[in-house]
Amino acid sequence: MGTSAKVLTPREFGRVLEYVSQGGAAKRNQCIVLLSFRAGLRACEIAGLSWEMVTGPDGNVSTALAISGAIAKNGRGRVVPMHPELKTILNGLRVLQGRPATGPVVRSQRGGHMSAKSIVNWFTALYRKLGFEGCSSHSGRRTFITQSARLLAKVGGSLRDIQELAGHRALTTTERYIEGDREAQRKLIRML
Repeated sequence: MGTSAKVLTPREFGRVLEYVSQGGAAKRNQCIVLLSFRAGLRACEIAGLSWEMVTGPDGNVSTALAISGAIAKNGRGRVVPMHPELKTILNGLRVLQGRPATGPVVRSQRGGHMSAKSIVNWFTALYRKLGFEGCSSHSGRRTFITQSARLLAKVGGSLRDIQELAGHRALTTTERYIEGDREAQRKLIRML
């Protein structure tokens, strides 16, 4: 279970995005990062994601990711609303790939799906280059879940909504992903 992976601050996330925005595979690499941080996907889901799960009936990038049970942990498929930043990168990546209707979103150097292990290794190398301690391929997912939990009160949602977005079978699993915020706790107590 990757619940001990570090949750990144907005500044650290900015550094990650800036770093992956350079080089020949920039669009693909930005896509990998945003699928983790803006959609909460696991390494196996990033590796298995295909254009059919990203595009709508009109053939364009959709307003939601339809994660198939075939690539999700425990076969728990789900629908994740599309973050605007992720949609922009997916549109750019799709153009670079020649507007495919099928096949892998995140391609290996040979053009096929990357393996889940390759995604895990890719994140490990990325965080090592940036000098980030305690980070893993699960850091983006844990950051996504923690940030979502902190914003719940603003949108009138519940932890059940985050559980569904994460594809967790049990709410207790979702709760283990959420990192507490000591400053928010102090503010809360002062408001009592």
